[in-house]
Amino acid sequence: MAIKITEECINCGACEPECPNNAIYEGGAEWAFADGTTVKGMITMLDGSQIDSDQRNAPISSDLYFIVPEKCTECTGFHEEPQCAAVCPVDCCVPDPDHVETKEQLTEKKDKMHI
Repeated sequence: MAIKITEECINCGACEPECPNNAIYEGGAEWAFADGTTVKGMITMLDGSQIDSDQRNAPISSDLYFIVPEKCTECTGFHEEPQCAAVCPVDCCVPDPDHVETKEQLTEKKDKMHI
């Protein structure tokens, strides 16, 4: 399951540098799969659509930090727990029920992003 940032976010930015997948962005920032990963070429999104890994995508949130679900692995393969949640001073990094994945799926996603 991916992590999401709730509206309780105070925009402190503590979470962003902790993410090993570079899945966390400041509100209003464009994002790409290639950011902080070894991904090249076409990527299949969770909804089945395909995009180029270098394509700049619209921000998921314009006001608050956000997590790109397609890049979030809950720190699987890096840490024992999601680091964004571990450092968040207001506990706004929580499991995203709209993006449920098994540990095996998270590991597979991590392996595809970091060769």
